[in-house]
Amino acid sequence: MNSPPLIIINHAAARARRAWPIIRTRLDQTGIKYDVYETNGPRDASGRTQVALQQDCTAIAVVGGDGTLSEAAAGYFKEPNGLPEELPVPINPNAALAILPAGTGADFARTLVGKRAPLEHWIESFIAYCQNSRERTRVVDVIRVRTDDYRRKLICINASTLGLGGETATRVAAQGKSMRRLSGEVRFVAAAMGALAAWRERTVRIQIDNETVIEGPMNLVAVANARFAGGGMMLSPTAEIDDGKLDVITASGLNRPGILRELSRIHKGGHVANPKVKIEQGRSVIIQTLTREDALLIEVDGNVSGSTPADYRIMPRALRIVVPIQL
Repeated sequence: MNSPPLIIINHAAARARRAWPIIRTRLDQTGIKYDVYETNGPRDASGRTQVALQQDCTAIAVVGGDGTLSEAAAGYFKEPNGLPEELPVPINPNAALAILPAGTGADFARTLVGKRAPLEHWIESFIAYCQNSRERTRVVDVIRVRTDDYRRKLICINASTLGLGGETATRVAAQGKSMRRLSGEVRFVAAAMGALAAWRERTVRIQIDNETVIEGPMNLVAVANARFAGGGMMLSPTAEIDDGKLDVITASGLNRPGILRELSRIHKGGHVANPKVKIEQGRSVIIQTLTREDALLIEVDGNVSGSTPADYRIMPRALRIVVPIQL
């Protein structure tokens, strides 16, 4: 017999603390049995998820943002016993991950619906999953990421940005209480303005599928699985979360006024019309900078996670997620 669903709460996030009483009240009204775990720090969600899956739990819901969701997703996999180049393998391919978004960006949730949906919609979707033989799932791709000279390993479900994206994520994480009361969109734009003021282009070399090589001074590099990142920016408008491909976005040769113009268009995907912005696809990507001084900070699903050199590989149809009810 399977264990009841586990709900992981990131109580470091103020929105999660506010959201949980609402979620708990609604779940209790339905009579659904569940277990609860509050995270204690970074990567705690990964460890608790892995333990739960090994104890026959088949459903884990996350109350938090994309970073907590990503950490929980990492717990669905174990390292293979073979060569270091082998990809992680699922602990239980039938176990599902559910989203109860309560973070700054909630970009992966936004991709699933096409826009930002209220918390109540996600609660009802999770209830429907629990009550309907747990059939409301979709199997999606994830990305295996290695940063810090390929030594640090992560799972990415949404997107990873480098350069301006990594600098922006650092500033978002450092924002004080007054900024944390604002919407994710406002917080990301404010952080991007600060990052842009201090930014300089750096020469980057990108290799896709051991074939395509892009090299030159760049403002932004991103590797995406889903469409949205940075609090609602439609970074890769045609990305699909189950097509078995990475979307590699680069911006090169943009001056500061040009970047500001694209920031105003990126929420609807208008930046792709700029010839200095390019999107390529592939199954694997290697990103290198020429010197240690030029190393790019890397953001993975909202968390700053090392620096270049780094590589990315798609893991096709590797994670089962609970799908939301149609709006």
